Amino acid sequence: MRTPPTFDDGRPSFDHTLAASLIGKHVLVGVTCRGANGNILAREQFHGEVTVADSEKGFCLKLRGTRVGEMKWLPPNTRAFLKAKPGEYRLRSTGEVIINPDFTATWTVTEPQKGMA
Repeated sequence: MRTPPTFDDGRPSFDHTLAASLIGKHVLVGVTCRGANGNILAREQFHGEVTVADSEKGFCLKLRGTRVGEMKWLPPNTRAFLKAKPGEYRLRSTGEVIINPDFTATWTVTEPQKGMA
């Protein structure tokens, strides 16, 4: 078994066992984009099946529903994935209803401060 990588930049370790169990699972994802000042700039929701779980590249989702045919990559952070509670989930952007996804994952992306790089 591979040893989870460690990162000098504060990222959590990659849980290979959890990552392997995500392959083929239906995941509902929410992404919030914030400006450097903390204001919300955009929100995105999508769902799909995990097709790749890689400790360096991240997670590839084959999207379903209104975005069928698209692929989306998520960062290699297994802590973002939580077992979904059974039920119906409605995407605000499309009104699409997702029934009993296996997992949920939420992400917040924040713009860097100007002059910081």
